[in-house]
Amino acid sequence: MSRAAAVQAATDYLDQGGFTADLARRVAIPTESQNPDRAADLGTYLDREMRAALEPLGFTCTIHKNPAPNGGPFLVAERREAGAKKTLFSYGHGDVIRGLDAQWRSGIGPWALVQEGEKLYGRGTADNKGQHTVNIAALAAVIKARGGKLGFNVVLLIETGEEVGSPGLDAFCAAQREAWGANLFLASDGPRLSPERPTLYCGSRGAMNFDLTVDLRPGAHHSGNWGGLLADPGIILAHAIASIAGPTGQIRIPEWVPAELPAGVRRALADCTVGGGEDGPAVDAWWGEPGLSPSERVYGWCSFDVLAFKTGNPDAPVNAIPGKATAHCQIRFVVGVDSEQFLPALRRHLDRHGFPQVQVTLARAAYFRATRLDPDHPYVHFALDSVERTLGTKPALLPNLGGSLPNDVFADTLGLPTVWVPHSYAACSQHAPNEHVLLPVMRQGLAMMAGIFWDLGEADDAIAA
Repeated sequence: MSRAAAVQAATDYLDQGGFTADLARRVAIPTESQNPDRAADLGTYLDREMRAALEPLGFTCTIHKNPAPNGGPFLVAERREAGAKKTLFSYGHGDVIRGLDAQWRSGIGPWALVQEGEKLYGRGTADNKGQHTVNIAALAAVIKARGGKLGFNVVLLIETGEEVGSPGLDAFCAAQREAWGANLFLASDGPRLSPERPTLYCGSRGAMNFDLTVDLRPGAHHSGNWGGLLADPGIILAHAIASIAGPTGQIRIPEWVPAELPAGVRRALADCTVGGGEDGPAVDAWWGEPGLSPSERVYGWCSFDVLAFKTGNPDAPVNAIPGKATAHCQIRFVVGVDSEQFLPALRRHLDRHGFPQVQVTLARAAYFRATRLDPDHPYVHFALDSVERTLGTKPALLPNLGGSLPNDVFADTLGLPTVWVPHSYAACSQHAPNEHVLLPVMRQGLAMMAGIFWDLGEADDAIAA
């Protein structure tokens, strides 16, 4: 059989209902890693769904306990062929964010797959069950078209703790690196640049969450009796935050941004236009680092955001000066800045600006680090050429995803060149109620991945250089 036959078989899987049937079963398993009551469901997903899908394709599947306390289990599926010189490492995560059941609109919910037009609704459709379902089906199509062979080895890891920061993933992969012997990485997560345009990216921005707290006194005190006499922690914290970023979002701490935008990154992003489709919000052209295009701001630069701010009782305000104010903040960052210096630099900045009472605390001990494969790497060109051959259109190339993934584990700990091919889009409501995917995007994803897997079986080993 031929490459075209493999691509056709992959798209037939969606056209004939196989994709929706498989995804419906997977969405129905409530794998909320943030909910301790769902711990058993994490193992169920690996054993009942992933093992059942992979073993008929010739994979040997093993479920491993997480080395991190309270971390979710891992499934490792290995498929090896005699004489194969390349070993592809792939990845997906079976856990999802909280369902937020009551917040979904009428007629849909997190644990039942519902189709409305070209949209498939359900928790995990975009992040990440739908995406690794596409990739497994594409592997199956190529194995069948090649008479039971791929032409390369595969190690596939499915974790169940990505939504809580991937605890234990780095240690687990470090311990298995030599045994796996992988030399390439290919997986799918995150959104395309726009719904219409196939996209590849070479890494991800890092993400560090931290808390700012002004804790002046126990309890609150009547504003009529004490207004003008007691310092207001909300006002102090608001001014402290205003010193960190300007009124248009420009970061004011030099250690938090790169010295410059690399020429290779600028070249790649010159061909990229950010867009979330008709359901996405409009870009605020005036927000962020001046002098950069929207694509450069989100894929080539760093951003600071206040994710939550609390002072007093927002749901039922009273006439009292609160004693405490808190803000949960985040910095997304790219290669070229030292993340270990973020909080020390912030401490120095706040002290210089007269805010010694603002406490700075890292929200999690672990955080996602920034990674970026050189856009001129041979493996990147291989993947771009394969996608263009399949679809007849030039895909977008992002130096890194705007969001964050545990790509540092694959790029640094495993030492692999990393290429990601996302099958979602920015307005998919990932991490929110009404999460969904677009069927045309998933169909393209099946075609693209079947083409890449076919070509990988024929490619020269130099692509891993």
